[in-house]
Amino acid sequence: MTGRTIVITGASDGIGAAAARRLSAAGERVVLVGRSPVKTAEVAREVGAPHHVADFARLSEVRDLAERLAADHPRIDVLANNAGGIMGDRDITEDGFEKTLQVNHLGPFLLTHLLMDTLVDSRATVLNTSSIAARLFGRIDVDDLNNEGDYSPEKAYGDAKLANILFTKELHRRFHGSGIATAAFHPGNVATNFASGSTSRMRYVYQTPLRHLALIGPDKGTRTLLWLANGTPGTDWTSGEYYEKKKIATTNPQAADADVAHALWERSLDMVRLSAGRNDPGQ
Repeated sequence: MTGRTIVITGASDGIGAAAARRLSAAGERVVLVGRSPVKTAEVAREVGAPHHVADFARLSEVRDLAERLAADHPRIDVLANNAGGIMGDRDITEDGFEKTLQVNHLGPFLLTHLLMDTLVDSRATVLNTSSIAARLFGRIDVDDLNNEGDYSPEKAYGDAKLANILFTKELHRRFHGSGIATAAFHPGNVATNFASGSTSRMRYVYQTPLRHLALIGPDKGTRTLLWLANGTPGTDWTSGEYYEKKKIATTNPQAADADVAHALWERSLDMVRLSAGRNDPGQ
């Protein structure tokens, strides 16, 4: 194959697996990352792609993953940060963070930073799977990212998906001049195993017969991801924006607050114990 190298997290199921199938069939060098060893290996065998297993609820596994990816793939053209999900009762990870925040935001944030040298050298595209939940439920308090004072599964998920958009915007501000293009997107309400382990009211849509009426299939859910991955930033789409149905979309008003984006970035660096890397203006 002579295609690009495209790393997809959350690739053992849902839109991650569906995108891996489509991109691999088109001749791209797809690299799969998933939490389930069995399911990730099954998809990898199906598409003939390398794979890695990592649980984003453990930041040590994210760090190990970044080392393996950087060693095995000196060029990464697209990083699709697709891993995530909604949780149940408030749970604290071994790293000390609320699990929804860590799996959906801190894990991808850390992975992207640890791969930044490779991404900059590759002039890569970084895509972040967000959600309409950012608009419906998100209200970030940078001083309470763990939602100690106001937790519900929906709010925690909405905050995390809003954090994906804020991360996208700040990543664009800091690194677009170094060659990085980035976008966040809502894939649609996709019929997957989403919410299977949650106490959220959303499980009544995703895990009951209502899913057949209200949700789209994973293949349809890949449309915006594939459009962004296959398009040319600056020509087909604009870096630093949030998309729904292949169009720049309105989302939570906080997503447009540059001060919140900056503060979230700095607080996230501190939480995952990183300092600003190369080419990062930091201010």
